[in-house]
Amino acid sequence: MAPKLPISGYDYVMPKPDAETIRKSIVYKLIFILGVDPKDADEHQWLNAAMLAARDLIAEDFLKTRRAHIENSKRMVYYLSMEFLLGRSFVNALINEGVYAEFEEAFKQLDKEFSDVCEQEQDPGLGNGGLGRLAACFLDSLATLRIPAMGYGIRYQYGMFKQEIVDGQQVEKPDLWLDQDLAWQFARPNKQYAVSFGGQVLNMGDKKEWHPSEEISAWAYDEIIPGYGGDVANPLRLWAAHAGNLFDLADFNRGDYASAVRAQNSDENISRVLYPNDSTESGRELRLKQEYFLVSASVQDIIARHKCRLANIRNLADEVAIHLNDTHPVLAIPELMRILIDEEGLSWTEAWNISCKVFSYTNHTLMSEALETWSVDLMGRLLPRHLDIIFEINAYFLNALRAIGNFDDEFVRRVSIIDETHGRRVRMGWLAVIGSHKVNGVAKIHSDLMVNTIFADFAKIFPERFTNVTNGVTPRRWINIANPALTAFLDKHLGEQDWRLHLDNLVKLNDKADDAQVQAEFAEVKKAAKVRLADYIEKELDIKVNPEALFDIQIKRIHEYKRQALNVMHIVDRYNKILENPDADWQPRVFIFAGKAASAYYMAKKIIRLINDVAKFINNDSRIRDLIKVVYIPNYSVSLAQIIIPAADLHEQISLAGTEASGTSNMKFALNGAICMGTLDGANVEILDKVGAEHCYIFGNTVEQVEEIRRNGYDPLSYIEQDHDLRRVVNQISHGTFSPEEPTRYNDVLQPYGDHYQLMADFRSYIDTQAKADMHFKDKAAWNRSALINIANMGFFSSDRSIADYCRDIWYIKPLTEKELPRRPE
Repeated sequence: MAPKLPISGYDYVMPKPDAETIRKSIVYKLIFILGVDPKDADEHQWLNAAMLAARDLIAEDFLKTRRAHIENSKRMVYYLSMEFLLGRSFVNALINEGVYAEFEEAFKQLDKEFSDVCEQEQDPGLGNGGLGRLAACFLDSLATLRIPAMGYGIRYQYGMFKQEIVDGQQVEKPDLWLDQDLAWQFARPNKQYAVSFGGQVLNMGDKKEWHPSEEISAWAYDEIIPGYGGDVANPLRLWAAHAGNLFDLADFNRGDYASAVRAQNSDENISRVLYPNDSTESGRELRLKQEYFLVSASVQDIIARHKCRLANIRNLADEVAIHLNDTHPVLAIPELMRILIDEEGLSWTEAWNISCKVFSYTNHTLMSEALETWSVDLMGRLLPRHLDIIFEINAYFLNALRAIGNFDDEFVRRVSIIDETHGRRVRMGWLAVIGSHKVNGVAKIHSDLMVNTIFADFAKIFPERFTNVTNGVTPRRWINIANPALTAFLDKHLGEQDWRLHLDNLVKLNDKADDAQVQAEFAEVKKAAKVRLADYIEKELDIKVNPEALFDIQIKRIHEYKRQALNVMHIVDRYNKILENPDADWQPRVFIFAGKAASAYYMAKKIIRLINDVAKFINNDSRIRDLIKVVYIPNYSVSLAQIIIPAADLHEQISLAGTEASGTSNMKFALNGAICMGTLDGANVEILDKVGAEHCYIFGNTVEQVEEIRRNGYDPLSYIEQDHDLRRVVNQISHGTFSPEEPTRYNDVLQPYGDHYQLMADFRSYIDTQAKADMHFKDKAAWNRSALINIANMGFFSSDRSIADYCRDIWYIKPLTEKELPRRPE
């Protein structure tokens, strides 16, 4: 047996992580925890048993990590986010713990196909897009870098939604990810906090008292995130809403069963769905309640954890950093103020000084319309004490500005947290900037634009407050798990030092990029990934695609600014030209889309339908001879991305310059040897700088040119009139070529009279640049060389580097040393 290891004064026997011990543990869990006879167990039950066995191994790391934090009085960072797009946890945990091969062998001994068992795990429905995936990569890096950290989110019962495509249209179905009786998380029934709403605020002399009219409970569930190497494991604490005390037994006994549970169901809706439809007043109310539910439970828990370690609340800022991932958790600022003033008895000024030192904020958008605002009336009705505190913060801030005397009334009006010009609204981005000691953008161009556009006024007041941390992705997930063939290729060619921990080691590939043998090996890696994706498409969608074709992929949230419509315009133009000149030397392409549109986003859902209508029309035109195939893969997820990304030859990052904060799919694609087709937007700018202009395709107007076009009065019709190809594409889409049963279906999609995202202005550059990519792809050696150079120069875009930047420049957090938590022996 393995040696006894003490935790909290108790001895226990830790099972050895060898295949035989693991096999016995899995069978034990199946019989004695799940109560299933092994001969009757299905693959899902085998998965849950394996998860429980793996959780035993991770739990020790988690408890030792927590104990090291407490014993060494480590300053902690708490990461608050509405989304954590984790992907499947089981295989990731096994790889990080270093026991994947042992579990695989254990299932071989059980005469079970391990890959089939792993496929039973569903993606947790805790996120939607890049915001949530970034948070997930950061959790992985926080644990891997041994940072004292904890994430906080909501345990959504149904996630965003399960996307189905019916007659070309998105249909939203509940994502029943919790129905598989998830064995991975730890329920924490002793971690419950009351979250209150409504009521009134009473003045009690020099104090104010909030008397809420509604109260629900937040119950904690911990998802353990192990770092690579298996030494450190940090928790992601997820809150679920419970309102059991609202069950009306009298109504139930009278037979009025609906009334008996009406109030309970209403309050528990808070944690049912990610991003409820906020196009109605009731939807907006639920969304605000959801955001406050997250921050109230989390801040209460942070305070409780701090007071367990250190009784003095006044040193909170010395021991705690709270990071706000976008504006969704910004209500944490008035919530901390409320607790410090109303419950801990601190003065307003003392509480404000602590709060400003505790909070930091990441901005994720340059579009002012995407920065959250809440009506004063709604906030006053749901959170009257918090609105009162926000008014006080605003008055304090504006009075300080006026005392300086260098700012006129118009400037003061612009920086006020309360927007008086649009029906009195609370500007959450403004509150985040005023209440945080650091504000960062997520790519160099984004951070520069942030201080020159949406936060330009605040940059004049707080120039030292703004900084940049370029996003990154974890290579453990996006190469090691997603692309096993590339993993083996890198292990072979990069030597002993582990690129999984030191992504900068990829730079060594630059010296091998001209080697014909290395290029040939990489070509086989890419082909295997393309065959895997082609098989998936044929199995799931009954569409046969050619792995020898150029795989041109755009996968991301469906949004007008991401310009999936521009991609469709290129497909239609290519279709037209093949029909005009069928005997030309055309490069076959497979165009692949995936992504979800928000349920209330009419235009995004129309774009999904357009993609599918164009796909149906072109895929069934025998004259095209498979020179074009268009595929829309439904229900995009992390697990699906792990199949799609390794197969890409060309990836589309075609947002209008100045609209994408960073993007992370661009980094994942480049790590897997795909070449970028993109605008000078977000992290594309930094990728271009790292890989060189000859190894990516940049098109379209720059940020400066976009603004100049707008200043001069953008006229999309002038572009249409001057470009025959563009005019033909617009007419075909707008007048029903691809929707003959409803000719006017898409007459609003391309917006030829508005075109806010300037599709018409960038069309010609996009088409010409795509032709260059065709020529490049025909030279296989040159293309493989460019792909290898993309991989080689992605070391900077590791989420480990991003987290190191946050720890050094924003959170002031130091990792656990080997003395504080010894590394496990080799």
